[in-house]
Amino acid sequence: MTGPGRFDFRSPAGFLEKAAALGFRIPFSEDIGILLQPVTLSGRRLKNRLAIHPLEGADAAPDGGPGEWTFRRYERFARGGSGMIWFEAAAVVPEGRSNPHQLRLTAANLDEFKRLVERTRTAARKGDDGDTPDPFLILQLTHSGRFAKPEGPPAPVVSRRDPVLDPYLPPGAQPTIASDNDLQALGEAFAEAARLASFAGFDGVDIKACHGYLLAELLSGFAREGRFGGSYENRTRLLREIVSEIRTAVPTLSVSVRLNVWDGFPHPSGFGADPGFPNRENASEPLRLAADLAGSGVEFLNVSAGIPHYLPHIGRPFDVPVRGGAPSPEHPLAGIARLLRLAGTIQSGLPFLPVVGTGYSWLRFLFPQVAAAVVSSGQASLIGLGRLAFAYPDFVRDLERDGRLNPRKICTACSGCSTLLRAARPVGCVVRDAGIYPALSIKNF
Repeated sequence: MTGPGRFDFRSPAGFLEKAAALGFRIPFSEDIGILLQPVTLSGRRLKNRLAIHPLEGADAAPDGGPGEWTFRRYERFARGGSGMIWFEAAAVVPEGRSNPHQLRLTAANLDEFKRLVERTRTAARKGDDGDTPDPFLILQLTHSGRFAKPEGPPAPVVSRRDPVLDPYLPPGAQPTIASDNDLQALGEAFAEAARLASFAGFDGVDIKACHGYLLAELLSGFAREGRFGGSYENRTRLLREIVSEIRTAVPTLSVSVRLNVWDGFPHPSGFGADPGFPNRENASEPLRLAADLAGSGVEFLNVSAGIPHYLPHIGRPFDVPVRGGAPSPEHPLAGIARLLRLAGTIQSGLPFLPVVGTGYSWLRFLFPQVAAAVVSSGQASLIGLGRLAFAYPDFVRDLERDGRLNPRKICTACSGCSTLLRAARPVGCVVRDAGIYPALSIKNF
């Protein structure tokens, strides 16, 4: 089952003609040099403007420490040459894990995380000269909220009951509504996880406030009562307090936020929605929040959109949906254009705050030309790749050496990795990394 449009382009001309015919203006530049130039971020020199996005692998040890395949994945990313590696979401409390194999950094497994950081840096140095800076390593911190499955079965923790979102809960699931005291304690858990991340050797931490997880859901808690719901100040309170607590606890650690600037659901169930137009985004609150986060100490922002469990086409345009999922209701280029526009709105509105753009994997071998045009026009400062990195971890090395990507190594937007994650199976590319994941093919589910 496919959606209304597949990537079938053989040349930039065909791609641009199709985008124009559909009414989407996609920036494009043949000169991709700006992507490979060094850039300063958080006082650090990065070797290029390309980042690997946080991609859950569901292959952690039972105690939350990295497993064998976790080490393999990040060593491959490191050898690939990206200037920034965003380590996947690590739950800050046991009940916040999305599956029993999600990472969770604790004092008991700190040494394993130290080893993961060390092996990642060692792998990155192989093949580089002594003047090449190490990759900037960030650990994402999260509470999975509605999608929590710490022991396997659904155990959702929600900010409030919602008539639009609740029907998407698993059948029979009995959600726990987080109290104000629960949320206050969660802030302390994020700060403790950040302290441990610093001890492990990470350069920074990212607070996950996107894709419908608990901190993101709070942003649309218009109907919630108490300190963390209702007004803008209350709905954003926990996220802002977490930033401040981390900055106080570990002042030398960089802090970023991966932020949903549009959930894709109508107001009041979704953040960034226009109250007068249910299917249209409104950037006023996201811009205000981004500015407030920068004022609290956030040094860069990763802009995202959509809730993949419910509306995957918004944040991850695809050719083939996850197994059992619906085809995309729109052409993937509509999602690409939207993601570029959303990131550009934040970056142009707050030019002092570096924005990492997302939504490039579906573009395959044409992503560098689009990304270069976006950065050159000031619509993003760095470019992050998610699914493409699973398939093609050495994409930066190939760009540096050949000036182009190899179409035979590229992501096919088949949703195989997403299908594996939903099944809580170890996640990798079932197309390009079949030698490691042969038994995990989506055909075997």
